[in-house]
Amino acid sequence: MKNYIRLLRFIRPYKGLAFLSVIFNLMTVFFSLFSLTMIIPFLNVLFSQNRSYSLMPWTFSAKSLLNNFNYYLGNYIIEHGQMNALIFISMLVVIMFFFKNLTRYLGMYFLVPIRNGVVRDIRQDVYHKILSLPIGYFTDERKGDLMARMTNDVQEVEWGIMNSLEAAFREPLNIIVFLITMFTMSSELTTFVLVLLPVAGLIIGRIGKSLKKKSVQAQEKMGELLSNIEETLGGLRIIHAFTAEKLSSKKFGKLNNQHFGLMNKIGRRRDLASPVSEFLGTLVMTVVMYFGGILVLGNNSSLEPSEFIAFIAIFSQVITPAKSLTTAWYNIQKGLASSERIYKILDAEVLIKNPISPVDVKPFSDKISFNDVSFSYTKEDGKSVLKNITLEIPKGKTIALVGQSGSGKTTLADMLPRYYDVNKGAITIDEINIKDLRISELRGLMGIVTQESILFNDTIFNNIAFGMEGATEEEIIAAAKIANANDFISAMSEGYQTTIGDRGGKLSGGQRQRLSIARAVLKNPPILILDEATSALDTESERLVQEALINLMKQRTTLVIAHRLSTIVHADEIIVMQSGEIVERGTHQELLDKNGYYKRLFDLQTFS
Repeated sequence: MKNYIRLLRFIRPYKGLAFLSVIFNLMTVFFSLFSLTMIIPFLNVLFSQNRSYSLMPWTFSAKSLLNNFNYYLGNYIIEHGQMNALIFISMLVVIMFFFKNLTRYLGMYFLVPIRNGVVRDIRQDVYHKILSLPIGYFTDERKGDLMARMTNDVQEVEWGIMNSLEAAFREPLNIIVFLITMFTMSSELTTFVLVLLPVAGLIIGRIGKSLKKKSVQAQEKMGELLSNIEETLGGLRIIHAFTAEKLSSKKFGKLNNQHFGLMNKIGRRRDLASPVSEFLGTLVMTVVMYFGGILVLGNNSSLEPSEFIAFIAIFSQVITPAKSLTTAWYNIQKGLASSERIYKILDAEVLIKNPISPVDVKPFSDKISFNDVSFSYTKEDGKSVLKNITLEIPKGKTIALVGQSGSGKTTLADMLPRYYDVNKGAITIDEINIKDLRISELRGLMGIVTQESILFNDTIFNNIAFGMEGATEEEIIAAAKIANANDFISAMSEGYQTTIGDRGGKLSGGQRQRLSIARAVLKNPPILILDEATSALDTESERLVQEALINLMKQRTTLVIAHRLSTIVHADEIIVMQSGEIVERGTHQELLDKNGYYKRLFDLQTFS
């Protein structure tokens, strides 16, 4: 229930609409009650139960209101006759039901933007939180499960909780007002009802508790299903190449059947709510009718037959909102299961934070320094990925990182834009600790080209201009020319407005990489991070792009991660890493002369 209260806090921006909805729902309750109490005078007129009524002081009770209404109705019958009185009461009932339904619609009318707005805000908050979480968070989570939380779970909150807001707002008002009215009509019968209803509520609550547990399992299984689908779509080439279609289908079928079984259990428990609540309501009503009949037939009863029928009619209207509230309770339990999964994202700790008192970023003017930097992805295993790295990158220089896979090159580069924070030591830019800078301003100093070309299902123009609002067509074309991409873009049917498909699937590997380089060129940053930026290019394209990159790097500070040693022979300094440590450093020629680890790597690539 804690998460339910947290979800209701999202209603705060819509409190004006919520107030109007409550007011109109309250009016619906009173119009409904008034139309039902018309049964008493209707029956009195119909069966000619003409008894004299005296005017009572007006009080907020059913007895007072009905007595005085009957007093004026009796006078009306004397003056106009029973037929006219019957017409008058019938017209009054029609008018009351009209206003009841009008106010009910208005209550729902103002509730719709609340329901949809809360769901929109939850989805927006989840998306914003995902953008703010560190890269390391996503290495421990399945992408498909995160997608399930943002789609299925948010949708389940909408259906399970937000759609139940109307019942949560209106039905308690209905029940309270009807019970108060019933109490003023007959305190004995109403007390009896109040004893029986909680027993029915306990039975219903037991079923709802089991529904929530199964709902959590079903949503987790849906996350596994989506994760499996995402992996299948990303690995279709390998699945076909290894003829693993049957294996993949079997794995998916197993997950699908498990989800099928859970959803059957959930559906059956949820569908049990209506018949159980209806049976219990009928049972309670039968008991009330029996004991009420005894009261009416008693010689000293203050409850008239027409009033008893009205009491039963009002009580029957308590059963309907109670049933709706029961159904809402089941839906809320199912929605709360999804809300727990959503809050796992919203409550996730953001480890990479902006400083409380950030230092204003200044134009990069001197050097980048790694001072005795150590890092491990998890503190529990104690395994350091980087060990006591000390390194300086002077402004305008190109520093290359080389070494075998897993030596820590990419991790070291990821420290600079704060994708991860160091466990020990410090990284400074112009003697300012990068933790003292705003994250957005720090990353604004850098242009990054990753080993994998990360593009979006959009136009070429928008992919190059990504993150650079207001970029002109001339600037886009100039950046593409530097990246040697303008020729193949111009040859396309729609040029720069060509949509490149999911992850740039309509382009070759080399073309995708050149667009990534053009994007970094357009940003025009003082610091470049190139993580195997030319690895996906053919020999000719690599030569042309490498020339463009060399010209580009002349005016910038560049950190290059390279496997192909031929691409970094012109670097000002080459850092050789092994097992998270710097084992050699120097220029290309100096390292060759040392005849060490770098020389062995270079010879392997040269003569292979």
